[in-house]
Amino acid sequence: MRQQQTIDRPVDLTGRGLFTGEPVTMRFEPAPANTGIVFVREDQKPPIRIRAVVENVAKRLRRTSLRNGSVQVETIEHCMSALAGLGIDNLYVGLNANEVPAMDGSCGAFVEKLREAGLRGLGQPQDVFRVPETVRVCEGDSYVMIAPGTEGDDALEIVYDLNYGPGGPIGQQLFKFRLSPEGFAEQVAPARTFVLQSEAEQFRAAGLGTHLTYQDILVFGEDGPIDNTLRFPDECVRHKVLDLIGDLFLFGRFVAGHVFARQSGHALNHELVRRLRELEEAGRLRRRMHSPPVFDIRQIQRILPHRFPFLMVDRVIELEPGEHAVGVKNVTANEEFFVGHYPGQPIMPGVLIIECMAQLGGLLLARELEHTGKVAVLLSLDRVKFRRPVVPGDQLILEASARRVKSRTGHVFCTARVGDQQVAEADIKFMMVDADPL
Repeated sequence: MRQQQTIDRPVDLTGRGLFTGEPVTMRFEPAPANTGIVFVREDQKPPIRIRAVVENVAKRLRRTSLRNGSVQVETIEHCMSALAGLGIDNLYVGLNANEVPAMDGSCGAFVEKLREAGLRGLGQPQDVFRVPETVRVCEGDSYVMIAPGTEGDDALEIVYDLNYGPGGPIGQQLFKFRLSPEGFAEQVAPARTFVLQSEAEQFRAAGLGTHLTYQDILVFGEDGPIDNTLRFPDECVRHKVLDLIGDLFLFGRFVAGHVFARQSGHALNHELVRRLRELEEAGRLRRRMHSPPVFDIRQIQRILPHRFPFLMVDRVIELEPGEHAVGVKNVTANEEFFVGHYPGQPIMPGVLIIECMAQLGGLLLARELEHTGKVAVLLSLDRVKFRRPVVPGDQLILEASARRVKSRTGHVFCTARVGDQQVAEADIKFMMVDADPL
């Protein structure tokens, strides 16, 4: 089994951001096992850390960027690709500006610096996510999908079809690649980012990349690269594979499986990673469902004042006090509300789905309030969304995450899901009141 890895010693790179053109120094520093990849905006006071996971991705055009509140790190995909390609899964990446240096538009310089720093095993096994089933996301004719790999094989294999149509300077390019550190450094890392001449003019008009010359980036005119020379005949598709490897690493650890992509860009890549995270979470909860609950119904009754038919949480299967809780509500045909709510086609009332989530939020806060003599009473609802109906036989998986808990109020974000599909979400605020009047 492969070990988690970091680097032996810190190393620095300097350059300018691809889009902003701002000068920036980037510093790679060793990190302990189970840290993951963490970007650090060292120019902020205090420094702001942002984990490189898809939940922190900011919506940007033609690049991958991270956000923590109002602080961002732009254009991380080439750096992430270098880390994934070399098998480095624990690292601090310090920056004194808001964009990763572009270097030559590839990730070759990152690979060179990381190898110069030396790789070091951390004595902990790498946690590889083996894709359990095929997942596909698409937009128009563009798509990216991933299928399970061969049993026992932790490799990532990619087949990418890039097609700019016949007669153009790029045309159609097909590239198949099995990820390994040596193969990545030789076949993928040197491939540079590229744009059509018309796209470059649009970026310049928008004030982006105005510092770049034709030697800094591959710009394709009608007859091919302008004032530049290709490193590979199919350099464009190789760079798309480079981007895809970096985006997949936003899963938070290595992914094993077979990837097939056609014309996919960063937005589709991010959506695929989100779907994989949902798949992983659903699998984790299924496993937890077969474990002893944190609270069974008798324990819940000792905490909540509700009773049948308004006690809506059957059990709590996961609890991090003050942070996060997961509960279960089994929706049976015997529920009293089905008698009168669309009796010909029974649907669980949306307000009762909200009540389920609120009760789980109350259970989460109850652990915080256990020794304060207070209980949580519903105060307000915000950003309530219903996405699909809940019917007899469904099993609601409820999640509550504490946003803020004060002496008089509590704020919890809750979701409800059936299988892999989200059915509702809401921001719920509670008021803390003395327990005696209740």
